[in-house]
Amino acid sequence: MMSLRIPFLAALVLALAPASMLRAEPAASALPSVASIVRVNSTNQAYNFVRPWTKRSPFDRRGIGVVIDGGRILVTAEVIANHNFVELERPANSEKVTATVEFVDYESNLAILKPSDPKFLDGTQPVSLAKDVKVGAKVNVAQLEPTGALALTPATITTISVNRYPVDSISLLTYRISAPLQYRDYSFTLPVFLGDRLAGLLMRYDSRSQSADLVPYAVITNFLDRVARKPYQGFPRAGLTFSPTRDPQFRRYLGLKAGQSGVYIASVLHGSPAEKAGLRKGDVLMQVDGEPLDQDGNYDDPTFGKIPFGHLISTASLPGGTLALHVLRDGKEVKLDLPLEPRDPASVISEPAIFDRAPRYYILGGLVFQELSQPYLREWGVNWKSDAPARLVYLDEFQDELPADQGKIVFLSQVLPADTTLGYDDVEGGIVKKVNGRPIHNLNDLAAAAEHPVNGFDEIDLESDPGVLYLDAQQVKASESRLRDSYGLPSLNNLDDPATQPAK
Repeated sequence: MMSLRIPFLAALVLALAPASMLRAEPAASALPSVASIVRVNSTNQAYNFVRPWTKRSPFDRRGIGVVIDGGRILVTAEVIANHNFVELERPANSEKVTATVEFVDYESNLAILKPSDPKFLDGTQPVSLAKDVKVGAKVNVAQLEPTGALALTPATITTISVNRYPVDSISLLTYRISAPLQYRDYSFTLPVFLGDRLAGLLMRYDSRSQSADLVPYAVITNFLDRVARKPYQGFPRAGLTFSPTRDPQFRRYLGLKAGQSGVYIASVLHGSPAEKAGLRKGDVLMQVDGEPLDQDGNYDDPTFGKIPFGHLISTASLPGGTLALHVLRDGKEVKLDLPLEPRDPASVISEPAIFDRAPRYYILGGLVFQELSQPYLREWGVNWKSDAPARLVYLDEFQDELPADQGKIVFLSQVLPADTTLGYDDVEGGIVKKVNGRPIHNLNDLAAAAEHPVNGFDEIDLESDPGVLYLDAQQVKASESRLRDSYGLPSLNNLDDPATQPAK
């Protein structure tokens, strides 16, 4: 069932969303109604990150959304990523209407759609959320037959844990189910019900193991609560890495006594909430929000059982407050307060995902410069980690270890054949350190430096051989119109700041 697998491929209070968001819960013995779901048709068109001034061919995605209060539709974000057109369809009578994306959060893989005609949802039944899902719970995966009839596949919740979401930069609460799903149209994303209450939205399915991962109740509830609060704040994260403390000798070295447990803090990211809290490399994190941690970083959740402590930070908490940490440092117990903050986009060196906007680029005399991002690296295909330029892959993988003032990584992504680029055929992938003697931390720096040639030449200092590239500044200026005409360039640059783009 390949259409169910999400390629991008990323927080919460365990309570119901406000009453204005969802209706009261019905009895769990009921079955879902076709009146609670709609087909979602989306025509999407992603940008080409190798030729960032162009788009790839459009394609269609078709999934199933669920009706929530407020005349809105909840669906996974991947369905509408890079959309040009979104349409809703009633299963019973095939009535269709265009839709707008009211809000999307790609990290939590959730989006809210709104029909252009509010009357389209007349007669529908908004869903409630199933907050009492536990391991072993029997659920139903909802699909649609071509006739519009509801097809339910029984499934079992096998695991509840904290796992990576399609946007790899974040891990959130996840349900895993076991279900022998058959392919049906509109199966890119599917709702999963406990009785007639929504347990989650299916976001990826492995037909070999017949298992699927769901965006669960808790993440959905938290997402809806954040949308209602405004301005929207992303899911909190600590900004640390840790190692287990299973080795008895390591435990003795750390000063852990009998009955004490926790995890070793291996690194603390620059500018992260963990750093703001005063957490240090070498600390032993023993408790989070009063919950003792075992040697693997798990705690006993009253609803979900033993799960990773990341749930307390990212999925069981809203931003704006603090979370109490209890650490062992140099043999002494220390209490710290972790601020609950989402990651600052400005601090990200290599973006894990870019949707609904064009990649940034700058063309100077036929040399195409970009800022490193994982979508660029993924242009090399499923084996991009081995096939993409090794230095760029390394910098993306270990970006959290780079200096705090690193800024973006600007590199030479392509050389367009032109009079100005003769002899520079083999310099693609080179990382730019300076242009005309000015340090480069982003494309805006490069654009500003290009306005100040040195002795009539643009000097481009690279991290690797050949070291320095020279372009005749007058020749560069004279080549601009020829480059636009020869390569069909709408512009020689896109320096739009993502921070100035309208919020989704």
